[in-house]
Amino acid sequence: MHSILDSPMPVPLEVAAPALALPVCSVSVRAGFPSPADDFVVERLDVMKLLVKHPQATYFWRVRGDSMRDAGIADGCIIVVDRALRARNGSIVLAVVDNECTVKFLQLFGRSMKLRAANPTYPDIIPKDGQTVEVWGVVRGCVTLFPT
Repeated sequence: MHSILDSPMPVPLEVAAPALALPVCSVSVRAGFPSPADDFVVERLDVMKLLVKHPQATYFWRVRGDSMRDAGIADGCIIVVDRALRARNGSIVLAVVDNECTVKFLQLFGRSMKLRAANPTYPDIIPKDGQTVEVWGVVRGCVTLFPT
């Protein structure tokens, strides 16, 4: 059986997952000191509603590589890409550069653009004459799965 987690290609939302409402605690959790939060469940959270603004234009992609690690997008993460959102200066985008997909920060300068990594070991991508660059969609979120 083939799952979304193994897919090398984008998977449209309607194929990916049904709605799933999970409990949300009304208090924040401290990252250094435990807090008994079981008594504070006040609502249910649908993870898909949190991540997806335009269902027909939303796709999931698995990330390979570490060029966006400092933005919290690590190798193996699953990004949520919305094609209906307008990319703006500073957006994290999925771009197609000469038929190769990449995830980078979009920087706009008038009519020019640059794709910037969130890892200083990677160079900026500055389109050259004759090079094809298409902003395919805007990254709306990222899912990180930890070993269990």
